[in-house]
Amino acid sequence: MNNLNSHRRNAADEETPLLPRPAKPSDPARPWNRLKKHMMVNVHKDWADLVLLFCYIITGLLDSSAVFIWGSFVSMQTGNTVYLGLGLIAPNEGIRWVKALTSITFFCLGSFFFSRFHRHLSPRRRWVLVASYLIQLVLILLAALIVTLGTESSNGLHWQVLIPLASVAFQSSGQAVTSRVLQYGGLTSVVLTSNYCDLFSDPKLFALTNVERNRRTAAPILLLIGAVFGGLWAHSSVGLAGALWTAFALKAVAVGAWLFWKADPEDE
Repeated sequence: MNNLNSHRRNAADEETPLLPRPAKPSDPARPWNRLKKHMMVNVHKDWADLVLLFCYIITGLLDSSAVFIWGSFVSMQTGNTVYLGLGLIAPNEGIRWVKALTSITFFCLGSFFFSRFHRHLSPRRRWVLVASYLIQLVLILLAALIVTLGTESSNGLHWQVLIPLASVAFQSSGQAVTSRVLQYGGLTSVVLTSNYCDLFSDPKLFALTNVERNRRTAAPILLLIGAVFGGLWAHSSVGLAGALWTAFALKAVAVGAWLFWKADPEDE
């Protein structure tokens, strides 16, 4: 019996390799699969209102500098509609109404595009939100490059005014559509009149805990902060270009936020 066991041990030793076997190479598709899984989940809507509130700074920044330099809003279409109405009464007295009409038109086209972009590609899917904000980022970049490299005056109706105005107005609608996608309808980042109404008509205005009140309070404050900085840029030597590059940097932060935002628990 002992001889049999000894024979088996010797046979096993003969089959054991002298050198350790090399480790199996890692699957090159594994990182890609992890990234794909990360991008295909829905983002968690809780606390996502912070990103929408952050976008109010971008709106204030762009609108205040644009209305000072171009004479037209790029986000607040209520003001542009008033400019358009005044221009239709006296079209030969100025060109502001043409710029306002351009902004309104491309904001509406942007709303048409971004709403269907989200609707057909799964609204809260991470990659869809990231792609949406990347498109907005590229449009701001386009406007910033044209304004920075351009040599024309900002008072005419040449392409160096109309294309940046149209591209920034188009991207502004993407922020508004996102508020619908995430079911924060009051945080469109492009209008405050209804926000003021809802804030001061809130029966729990002075309650210690009131999340809706807090959002409605933060929105105009953040837009005001952005407007102040937009005005500072507009009055400085860098002008509108400085505001656009700042907006580009802030929008990039929003892209990063969606890229790393917590996934919906149902998708984990």
